Amino acid sequence: MYLDLLRHYVGSVQHALTRAPGDEARLAQEAINNGAETVVAVGGDGTWGRVADQIVTSGAGVRLATFPSGTGNDFGRNLGLAYEGPKRAVRALVAGRVRRVDVGRVASASAPDELAGHADNYRARYFLNVVGFGFDVAVIDAAAGARFLRGAALYKLTAVQQLFRYPGIEPAVASASGAGHVGRHLIVTISNGRFFGGGFPIAPGASVDDGLLHACLIKDAGPFRRAMLLSRAERGHHVAEPEADLISDRCFTVRFPEAGPPCRFEIDGDVYVSSVPTVEVEVLRSALEVIVP
Repeated sequence: MYLDLLRHYVGSVQHALTRAPGDEARLAQEAINNGAETVVAVGGDGTWGRVADQIVTSGAGVRLATFPSGTGNDFGRNLGLAYEGPKRAVRALVAGRVRRVDVGRVASASAPDELAGHADNYRARYFLNVVGFGFDVAVIDAAAGARFLRGAALYKLTAVQQLFRYPGIEPAVASASGAGHVGRHLIVTISNGRFFGGGFPIAPGASVDDGLLHACLIKDAGPFRRAMLLSRAERGHHVAEPEADLISDRCFTVRFPEAGPPCRFEIDGDVYVSSVPTVEVEVLRSALEVIVP
């Protein structure tokens, strides 16, 4: 559908299809090397994040257009990309309105979960939307085996399951200004934008062009208190709860015990493994141009 519409409204376009996880990065790099001025990524947060990572890494000044066809699409929500069908998305591309947005960077070397253990796969990563530790990784792991649900319904179902199964994490989190926390937590997110997890406004005051990252730290609790916190988070009301702390800053560190297992976290919905127990996350202001309505 998108390809036919692009040909109708734009004319000749070069396109390629992914055939395996991670193909987005390779195809985006090929497009950049071939002189593309705009890369159109059809998918969700993971696809868009991997393409953006290649664009920012290249330094080529290529624009990104995001067409929603994924599970979460939270970065699109952050930009107000509530397209009513593919035709409106393509028309927005043709109109060519651009917004310059911030990009996050996980400075610590990490590798995709499925490629961990091979030294060549570890490097710094750029992200569009969020880095998450703890509960959201457990939800992604559980959702990976689902067959019949997609989108927000899938996230909500798997999240309810993990309320009773997930053991929690014990990181030490610190910001550039010195604010931070230690202790047992249900989840720690470091957001560039407002939404994550299929529409949860986890950082209600965030904007993708404010030059800051926004950490949300939610302390652990029993299953039924977790359920209440999750319900409140669905509407952005978790910020008033005593278990929740929000910190806005330019960079953060999240440190895990050195004796523990390798640190796993999610970047824009995909799971990565860090090569070190301390993960450093920072913001790059106005680092990417994105096509918007």
